[in-house]
This record gives sequence, structure tokens and C-alpha cells, in this order.
Amino acid sequence: MGISDPFEAVVWYLAFVVAVTAHEGAHALVAHLGGDSTAYAAGQVSLNPIPHMRREPFGMILVPLITVFMRGWPIGWASTPYDPMWEQRYPRRAAWMAAAGPGANLALALLSLLLLRAGLESGLFFAPDRVSFSSYVGADTQLLQNFGRFLSMLLTVDAVLFLFNLIPVPPLDGAAILGLVLPQETALRLRETLSTGPAALFGLVVAWMLFAQIGGPLFSTLVALIHGGGIYG
Repeated sequence: MGISDPFEAVVWYLAFVVAVTAHEGAHALVAHLGGDSTAYAAGQVSLNPIPHMRREPFGMILVPLITVFMRGWPIGWASTPYDPMWEQRYPRRAAWMAAAGPGANLALALLSLLLLRAGLESGLFFAPDRVSFSSYVGADTQLLQNFGRFLSMLLTVDAVLFLFNLIPVPPLDGAAILGLVLPQETALRLRETLSTGPAALFGLVVAWMLFAQIGGPLFSTLVALIHGGGIYG
């Protein structure tokens, strides 16, 4: 299903860019703090989306713009370079690098949620007749309505990126985050085994199948967190 409102498409894309830039910037920052400055040298320890777009123009520009107009929401990807030898020497640090991306998305999701709740409590926003992934609140002015839509989309995108990347299959961050709970050598050998081309492709297929099952529960949870239970039940 395509999207008929160009403004809504642009807002979706902006929310996507903010979320992905924060995700990749967090990866790069934690890697730099842990001793690997590969991404830092490429300019990716930044909330400026341009360095990330230069690295992945298809995943951050072309594909998300196409999908947001054709499907109604953006789909894309990005990546952060790192030194494989550094990962071999410091698997625990590499696991923290992996966790930093979803952690940044969780922080943005919580910030969006708090701003939406604060807007409702203060009267800037109100509970609309109908909610959706792109609009959890209503407002009396167009400016506030647009701000509410941006916060709604930012919350949705960041919640999706957080949960999706926690799925412990390669090449998602969840596979690397296992290094925080497994013995270092075991986690490293597991990641090496699962990160081959066929295994990574199979992992993505499995991840999409799993995530397709939680879209409804995720939406219900977000609505309940914003408005409380029972309003839209």
C-alpha cells in the first residue's frame, strides 16, 4: 500500500534518518572509545547523517525513499566499519559496540514517548479518535499536529529498530551482543560461524519472519504506554 500524503512520506523519511544516524553514530562512538577508530576516521562518530549516507547511499537514501512512497513506511539499512582484528582481540568491547546501536534507538524511543506523554499531560496534544503508527496524538494547530506526527513516527521507527536488532541472528546486532553474556571465546567462535554469507542471509529471513509476528503487539504496547490501557481497546 502506497502513501498518498507527500508530507507524511517526508516526515517518515526524516524519522528514519534520525534513528539510523543515531544507531550508527553510537556504534562508531563506542568502537572509538574501545580502541577502534576505523569509523571515527571515516567521520561516522557524528549525528550528521551525511557521512552515513555517503557510506550507504542505497540503504539510507534510495531504498527508503522508494519504499516510503510505495509501501507507506521506509525500509533501509546502514553500516559502521570496524577493524576485524580489533574484534578478535577485544570481543567484549565489540559486543558493547554492537549493543550501542540498539541502545541509541531505545533512548530515542523513550525520549519520543516522554515528549508525547508530556504533550498529553499539558494539553498540547489530545487522544484522537483513531491512532496509527504514524500518529498517536491529535492537536489543535497544524504545527503541533506535525510535531506530534514526527514524534509518533520517531517512536515507531526507533522501537522497531531496537527490537529488530536485538534478534540474536546474524548479521543483526543481537548476534554480537551475545558476547556480553557468553564466554568471550565461545561468543567469538559463534559469531564467526554464523556470519558467513548463507548463514547471514538465513538469519535475515528468520528475523523478518519473527518480527512479522510482533507488529500488532508492538503497536498495542506503544498505544498503551502513551494513552494508558482501555482507551483504544
